[in-house]
Amino acid sequence: MIYSSSDSTPSVSVIELKGRLICEDDAEVETVSRYLSRHVELTRAEAGCLHFEVVPTENPRVWSVVERFADQPAFDAHQARVRASDWGKATAGIKRDYAITRAV
Repeated sequence: MIYSSSDSTPSVSVIELKGRLICEDDAEVETVSRYLSRHVELTRAEAGCLHFEVVPTENPRVWSVVERFADQPAFDAHQARVRASDWGKATAGIKRDYAITRAV
């Protein structure tokens, strides 16, 4: 937890990830399609998940990704769960283009 310098009241930094999941071929598209709904369901149920969205773009091989977590520990727990999940293992080789920001 981060404390502001003006008082001793804790302030929380919301973590936001925005970007794209980019498939190289139809096999990767099939992998995303097969595992995505369960991945979304599990992520939205996580403590600290404020928003989670993975939606197709006009390009059938690219998905737009937006995630918001209440704080760094919630985001870190999400990342750890994803790495160990079926989704994480199945999609590990698929290109990601993400930017992560923090807002108080």
